[in-house]
Amino acid sequence: MTLNTDPNIPDPDDFYDELLAAHQGLNKDQSDALNARLILILANHIGNRDTLREALKAAG
Repeated sequence: MTLNTDPNIPDPDDFYDELLAAHQGLNKDQSDALNARLILILANHIGNRDTLREALKAAG
């Protein structure tokens, strides 16, 4: 599996609004914990270590 970095989310602005709403009312530590949980959930969903390594490199 190759990392897809092309736009791939239907209605990305709506998703961004949902992401911001999930953080609303959280302090910095809670927001960071939410991000960490989300990353781990999505990484588990992807499941492919090569793709995850590509994502780590792309994010760095």
